[in-house]
Amino acid sequence: MILAILQARLSSTRLPGKVLMDLHGEPMILRQIERIRQSTRIDALVVATSVDPRDDELANVLQHAGITFRRGPLDDVVERFRLVAEEWEPDAIVRLTADCPLTDPEVIDAVIDDHLAKRADYSSNTLHPTFPDGLDVECFDARAFLRLCELPLSEMEREHVTMGMYSRPDEFTLNSYEQKPDLSHLRWTVDVPDDLTFARLVYSLLYDQKPAFRQRDVLELVTNNPVLSRTDSEVARNSGLSK
Repeated sequence: MILAILQARLSSTRLPGKVLMDLHGEPMILRQIERIRQSTRIDALVVATSVDPRDDELANVLQHAGITFRRGPLDDVVERFRLVAEEWEPDAIVRLTADCPLTDPEVIDAVIDDHLAKRADYSSNTLHPTFPDGLDVECFDARAFLRLCELPLSEMEREHVTMGMYSRPDEFTLNSYEQKPDLSHLRWTVDVPDDLTFARLVYSLLYDQKPAFRQRDVLELVTNNPVLSRTDSEVARNSGLSK
């Protein structure tokens, strides 16, 4: 069984509450879940949020929408994932973050298929980025993840879940999924207000005509309208992680 775990919280430092901000008439996280559910390879989806009282509103929105969720420690996200993994007992876990409303289910499926074909402990399209920031997908073996949980992880490794895997190439087999051309300079994630403005523009121009729009559709849109485009020159990729 392939389990997708979408991590989400309301206490983002750069854009607090972003996952519930309006995106084409729905909370942003529900728009992202709508897209994740278009995956043909994911068998189950769980939102992993925290027990912090600030996430009560998020839990209420998810419950009202009929979305499965679990709550765990705010900063120890490894533990959050472990609790979900032990309950569902999947073969593989797909890690997604709730700041990517332009996520592409075809990219998700491609990373999963490549992961299974390569029989790696950990696969992602972020080890050597070639996809727009915001189409990030990580897929890892559930047994390897439980092995990770037993290691003496640093505070940062516990917060960033998979860092303990990809920083230990001698202990875990790593697999990079890449594409051509390299589009890693494009910024399609939501971390700051201008990112949300971009996502809203994309939805306003694409969603009503093609709700299941894909990477190629957004690329065509920004190619034909360069003034709309967001790049890593505005905000560097993984700048939050660097901070």
